[in-house]
Amino acid sequence: MKTDIEIARSIALEPIEKIAAKVAIPTDHLEHYGKYLAKVDLSELQAGHKPGKLILVTAITATKAGIGKTTVSIGLALGMNRLGHKAVVALREPSLGPCFGMKGGAAGGGYAQVLPMEKINLHFTGDFHAITSAHNMITALLDNYIYQNRNTDKGLSEVLWKRVLDVNDRSLRSIVTGLGGQVNGIPAESGFDITPASEIMAILCLSTSLEDLRRRIENILLGYTKQGEPFTVRDLGVAGAITVLLLDAIKPNLAQTTEHTPAFIHGGPFANIAHGCNSILATRMALAHSDYTITEAGFGADLGAEKFYNIKCRTAGLQPALTVLVATLGGLKMHGGVNEKDLKTQNIEGVRHGLANLDRHIENLKSFGQTVVVAFNRFATDTEEEITLVREHCHAAGVGFAVNTAFGEGGAGAEELARLVVETIEQKPSQPLQFTYPLTASIEEKATAIAQRIYGARSIHFSAKAQRQLERIDRHGWSKFPVCIAKTQYSFSDDPTAYGSVRDFDLEVRDVVINTGAEMIVLVLGALVRMPGLPRVPQAEKIDFIDGHIEGLS
Repeated sequence: MKTDIEIARSIALEPIEKIAAKVAIPTDHLEHYGKYLAKVDLSELQAGHKPGKLILVTAITATKAGIGKTTVSIGLALGMNRLGHKAVVALREPSLGPCFGMKGGAAGGGYAQVLPMEKINLHFTGDFHAITSAHNMITALLDNYIYQNRNTDKGLSEVLWKRVLDVNDRSLRSIVTGLGGQVNGIPAESGFDITPASEIMAILCLSTSLEDLRRRIENILLGYTKQGEPFTVRDLGVAGAITVLLLDAIKPNLAQTTEHTPAFIHGGPFANIAHGCNSILATRMALAHSDYTITEAGFGADLGAEKFYNIKCRTAGLQPALTVLVATLGGLKMHGGVNEKDLKTQNIEGVRHGLANLDRHIENLKSFGQTVVVAFNRFATDTEEEITLVREHCHAAGVGFAVNTAFGEGGAGAEELARLVVETIEQKPSQPLQFTYPLTASIEEKATAIAQRIYGARSIHFSAKAQRQLERIDRHGWSKFPVCIAKTQYSFSDDPTAYGSVRDFDLEVRDVVINTGAEMIVLVLGALVRMPGLPRVPQAEKIDFIDGHIEGLS
C-alpha cells in the first residue's frame, strides 16, 4: 500500500470554494490561504441551518502501537457522506514538535486523511505561530515591565508566566534569562512549554467569540505583586495588542478530506498536558453547517473525553449525541500483557485480558450519560478469531460494535460504522451530560472525583508546593474553575508502564498551574513535563524535499 503522503499526493484536490459550497458557506466569507485552504469568517456561526448532531470519537488507553483515532474520525465522516448524510469533521491542528519528533503527522492516515496534509502538518494557516507570538509577546512585555519598575513598589514578587515554542526541546524546560549585565534585563529563572500547552492555546480553543477571547486574555494571571495581589494582562495594559495578534488565528480553518468532504481544523492543545480538544468556534461552525459533526478528543477517554465533557462541553453548552470508542487488537494486547514485539501474532488470551481496559472506558463514558459504540480499527494482521472475541464481548455488554477499515478503503471501509452510529443515535441517543463534579466543589474534591471515578485511584494527594497554590486559589475565588489533569497518556495511573485496568493506586499532584484566562486549574501528576523531548531517532531524520515533493511526513 502507498504511504500516507503518496496517497495524499495522488488525490486531485478541489478548490476550497467548492468545498465551502457543499456546506453553504459563501465565497465572500472565505479568506483564502492558497487554492485549497481558507479561514472562515466568524459570521458563519450565525448560519440559519438547524445545528446538527455532535459525535465524539475517543479511544482506549493510548499505546505505542497506536490507535488511529483521527483516521476513524475522518473515515466516519466519509462513510456517513457515502450513505447520504451531511457530515463534517472538526479536528485539532498538528503540532510541529510531534511531527518532527516521535509521533509524525496528525492528519489521519491512508485513505482517510485531511488535505493538503503537507500544509496541515507544517505551517498550515499560521495559527500555531500566532499563538506562539502572542504568548511570547506577553512574556517580553512582562519582562520589560519588571525591568522598568525594578526600583519601585510596582514590581512583582513572583512571576508565573513562562515562554512557549512549538518544538520538542528538553534543554529549554528550565532556563535563566537576563544574563550579561543589567543592560540585558534582570536575571531570573524561567522556562519553555510547548505551544500546545500554552494558556493562549487553551483560551483560543475555549473562547466563544472575539469578545470572549479579549476578556480571557485580560484575565491571564502573570504573577503576584509585592503586596501579594494577582497581576494580570489587564494590569499590564496590553490585552488589546495581544488580541490583535490573534485576529486571524481565531477564525476556524476549512480544508477537505480525501473524498472532498469539508473539514474544520482549528486549535491544537494536547490532552496529556492540556484539555485536548479543537476549538469551540470550529465545532459550533461545523454543527451549523452539517447534520452530523464528528470531533475527537486526544489520547484515551480518561484524558481527552473526560476533559471534552467536563471542560469543553460545560463551557460551550454542547451535548454529544453519541460517543465512539476506538479500539485495536494491538492496543488490547498491550493492555493484556503481550510484549510489544509480539502484537502481530494471534493471542486470544492477551486480547481477552486487554478487554478490561476497554470495559473501564465504556463504564466511564456511560457515567457521563453517553451512549457508546465501539469502532474496531482493523489492521492487516488481525485475525477473525480475535475480532470475533471483541465483537461478542461488546454485544454481551450491550454495546454496538463495528469494524472500521477506512485506512485502506476510505469511506467504503467505514460504512458499517456509519450505519451503526446513525441507527444508534436514532434509537438510543445519549442522555443529558452528567458531569463528574459540580463547579461549586473545591479543587481537591474535583481532583478526587476524577481520580476515583475515572482513573480508579484509591486517593489523590497534593504536594506542599501544590498546597500553597490551592491556598491562593481559595483566597482569590478561582476554585469555581474546572480542573484539567496533566498526566501520562499510557495508563489510568501516573505510571506510564502500568497498562491494562489498574486500580487502587495513589496519586500525587506535583504542581498546580492556575489558568485564570482559560478558566481552568491544571493539576500536574507524576513525571509529566510540559515541554517534550526528542527520541533517539526523531522523525525529522526522515523528512526531506526530493524531486519536488516533501517526503517523510506520515
